Amino acid sequence: MATHNELGKIGEELAAQFLVRKGYQILERNFYFEKAEIDIIAQKSKDEIVMVEVKTRNSAFFGDPQAFVTPSKIKLMVKAANEYIISNKIAAEVRFDIIAVLKNKNEERIEHIMNAFYHF
Repeated sequence: MATHNELGKIGEELAAQFLVRKGYQILERNFYFEKAEIDIIAQKSKDEIVMVEVKTRNSAFFGDPQAFVTPSKIKLMVKAANEYIISNKIAAEVRFDIIAVLKNKNEERIEHIMNAFYHF
């Protein structure tokens, strides 16, 4: 596995642990629909489902990790979220968050950006 893939998996694991510590229940990880993926689907209250994109970098030299969530990624994520909600017959609000992870041998920083974007 390529180093960047390994870093991404580490970041996703750190993000999941972070959410659990904050009281979220992880419903699904790496949910795929066609070419779209949602890294983490979580829930803290029965009224809201949280779709989480995790971005992990080992340096902020080129920008914060969350800056790399592109409009095309958002479009795909919304498509996958729609499929998840419909196929599971969920009647709850949907929120889209980003968890930005900066991880290297000297630093480990996690930033949770709630309501990072809207689906309309």
